[in-house]
Amino acid sequence: MKLVKLIANLGYGSRREVQRMFRAGQITDRGGEVLYADDQVAHAEVLIDAEPLDPPAGLLLMLHKPVGYTCSTKDPGRVIYDLMPPRFRLRDPALSSVGRLDRDTSGLLLMTDDGQLLHRITAPKSALPKVYEATLANDLRGDEAAIFGSGTLMLESETTPLAPALIEPLSARAARITLVEGRYHQIRRMFAAVGNHVETLHRQALGGLTLEGLAAGQWRILDGADRDRIGC
Repeated sequence: MKLVKLIANLGYGSRREVQRMFRAGQITDRGGEVLYADDQVAHAEVLIDAEPLDPPAGLLLMLHKPVGYTCSTKDPGRVIYDLMPPRFRLRDPALSSVGRLDRDTSGLLLMTDDGQLLHRITAPKSALPKVYEATLANDLRGDEAAIFGSGTLMLESETTPLAPALIEPLSARAARITLVEGRYHQIRRMFAAVGNHVETLHRQALGGLTLEGLAAGQWRILDGADRDRIGC
């Protein structure tokens, strides 16, 4: 792939804008040599304004999504792409969230530009454990573990019962829930089915991957060890 196309696909600008960056001497190799659009240079050797290029296609990152942001490119309000460099929104292939967390849910969110990887992670047969903490409007009744773990709980307007889920009470009005599927607003609807209401919801972990000290709004690119923690 020509260098100009590679850089444009990473979201740094249109091909015309990237051509201007070449003419301005902004694109160099690690030795400081100015590069040209038709040069053949290894990805890892290219710098823009003395900074390394973003990773090529196949990017997987983890974001600590705050409350108030949506997993969308079109929402008129705050979106998860506002938390990352603007060029991430313009990558080709596109950088997409792996599943979704709704506006009022915080926590661990994966993003990738690899469609096959996205499918592997979200496919029902992956059965990737997802761990959440919820605070509730009312006290736990005491029978939630039996109901959520039964494999027979049916959500309103659905025709297939939920897979068994684990619940660990943390206090009278807080619980940790582990799911192996991800239906629309699943935890909120599960608690609604037993007469309760979720006030806050936070995803703590996916498989063996946790937020590992990332503050709300921060992100990091995942390496091979991270990928092993989620089996990808």
